[in-house]
Amino acid sequence: MNQDQLLQAAERLCQQRGIRFTPTRRQVFRLLAAHGNAISAYDLLAQLQKTEANAKPPTVYRALDFLLEQGFAHKVESLNAFIFCCHFGHAHPMQLLICDRCGDVVELHDDAIDHAFSEQARQHGFIITNKTIEAHGQCVRCAPPVGSQHEG
Repeated sequence: MNQDQLLQAAERLCQQRGIRFTPTRRQVFRLLAAHGNAISAYDLLAQLQKTEANAKPPTVYRALDFLLEQGFAHKVESLNAFIFCCHFGHAHPMQLLICDRCGDVVELHDDAIDHAFSEQARQHGFIITNKTIEAHGQCVRCAPPVGSQHEG
């Protein structure tokens, strides 16, 4: 789906849920979708201020809270940043692969990983209230070629 189709799908979903998709929420949605990777709230604010000069940090944080609640975005906890989620029409498991060199973030949806993690928590008598699985490393573009020596 392109950005306009994603926005239309989000608008329909908000309408079905009976919630307001305000112009500021729409704009932050668009900015996040256009960015295509993890972005901090302050970088989003800088982008938003190009069209809404009076926007302040609480403006962006309120919009991000809404986007997170509706499943339109995910927080990358270890980076204190946010990524757009184009699978917002339904609940889904999520795991993140984060490249420490270029900052690229890949969102995975592996039911087996999710189930194994939840089962381990259950076996330990742990009740999960918020689940974020993040792995840091290097993406295929940044990793040294197989067989090359690693810097020590």
